[in-house]
Amino acid sequence: MNATPRRAPAFRLSAHRVSLFVAALWSAGLGGSGALAQGTGPVESAQAAVAASPAQAIFDQVNLLLRDAYGGLSTVDRAALSREYQGRLNAVCAPTPVTCPVEKAYPVLEAELTALGDEHSFFETPEDFRDFVANATGGNRKQFGVKLAQLDGQNRVVLEVVPQSAAEEAGLARGDVLLTLDGQPYTYDALRDARLAGRGITLGVDRAGQPLTVNLSSRDSSTLDLPRLSFTGPQNTVAVLRIPSFLPSGSVAQRIHDLVGEARQRGVQGIIVDLRGNPGGSLADCDSAVSAFVPTFTRVARTADGDLSTLVRQGVRMENGRNAGAVRNPQLWTGPLAVLVDQSSASCSEFFAYEVQYAGRGPVIGEATAGVGNTATRVFPVGEDAAVQLTILHYTKPGGQPYPVHVTPDRLHASSEEDLRQLTRGQDILLTLGVQALATAPTLTQDRARP
Repeated sequence: MNATPRRAPAFRLSAHRVSLFVAALWSAGLGGSGALAQGTGPVESAQAAVAASPAQAIFDQVNLLLRDAYGGLSTVDRAALSREYQGRLNAVCAPTPVTCPVEKAYPVLEAELTALGDEHSFFETPEDFRDFVANATGGNRKQFGVKLAQLDGQNRVVLEVVPQSAAEEAGLARGDVLLTLDGQPYTYDALRDARLAGRGITLGVDRAGQPLTVNLSSRDSSTLDLPRLSFTGPQNTVAVLRIPSFLPSGSVAQRIHDLVGEARQRGVQGIIVDLRGNPGGSLADCDSAVSAFVPTFTRVARTADGDLSTLVRQGVRMENGRNAGAVRNPQLWTGPLAVLVDQSSASCSEFFAYEVQYAGRGPVIGEATAGVGNTATRVFPVGEDAAVQLTILHYTKPGGQPYPVHVTPDRLHASSEEDLRQLTRGQDILLTLGVQALATAPTLTQDRARP
């Protein structure tokens, strides 16, 4: 999304800032023309773009979207911004104004979207957009299936191993520390190069003080990383519901309700929802997922075209009174609940945490979140294979109370290098705090819906 994560997910979700509304990808061609004069509409712009260079055509397309589709809170004069960056594009394309290649426009558009001053809106190069689409749709790409955190100057600590991935099959585990690669001191660059080349490597690993060797090769595999359940606490009576992402749309909410049902059947005494590093995804799935813990909640989307009210109850989403989707066999966990977040928890994972916090369902524990929790974005394909993400609306509660930009945890715990070193010894400090918090977390005895 929009904040630079401290612990960049190195291989699984290189996922450059996933949009809230993945399903809303626009495939219609919205052309542009020349100076984008005030009154020039999409049809006339598209016709004029026929004679434009590839660089000019994509520039016009993006700026037409900025003019007509942007619904964020930036106060920058977008017409003046377009004129300024048109001048920059003219300078870049001066040697070949008629045939200027599309790639020449990319840095100009990246700079223009940055100058807009809305960190939720940005330009995506073809490489960025391919990664986005792969993550949004569960497509395949060459990967190890491991997420790493930085320690001693390199991304070397295993934060997460994706189920059914090459890394899982090779035997890597959470908390492992990568020390060597093919007999040489480990570097992230060498690991990345091996991944891209699909070359087999030998890793020297430290696991809780014990050395071991792991043979690993990247492979083309699905980017799907669906929610999963594990158990911890005394006699494993606490369920940990790990939600890495709310993508792909249409898959996550149902699985969360199913896993809550599994936890209930097992007779657990509490549930911890782990949203650390979750970059967001489908707001519809997020809404339905929240309803497994919060009986009823309402949200208002405010746009230039009017307001849209969303009511979620028992796994059913209603938009302006019309059924917008539901899960099968909806569950409602009424026991103690805690939610873990960090500064990489973004977008609709922030919505999830805030709805739990607003309803008083249980403590949110960790760091202030990424800061994409009060607006919605849409990804618009532009040119042949690039895209632009724009803010299109913002949210409030029915009484007008705005959603916060960041979710501030009820119990703050800033991640530190010491936390990471404890993880390499088998201790997850934030998870331990979550287990402790369940002892005083509220239970749900009735539908305590807040407006």
